[in-house]
Amino acid sequence: MKSWKQYWVYCVSEGVPRRSLIVSVVVGSILNLINQGDALFGGEPVSMAKIVLTYIVPYVVATYGAVSYRINLANAEARGRS
Repeated sequence: MKSWKQYWVYCVSEGVPRRSLIVSVVVGSILNLINQGDALFGGEPVSMAKIVLTYIVPYVVATYGAVSYRINLANAEARGRS
């Protein structure tokens, strides 16, 4: 089991934030167009909470995937050295 400090190190190192941000911008923009297209182009009220969440969720998911991969890789390397 890794410590919280190690999880945090994985979250903020080696390109994870940059890749997660790119995923968030691309996926979040597409989802915003799908979910709020009427509001954005039709003059209806726009929900800022929905816009923010639509960008945050892909960022968190991409970061989780990268950290999970790195943890599994580190565990496999540790088993290989044992």
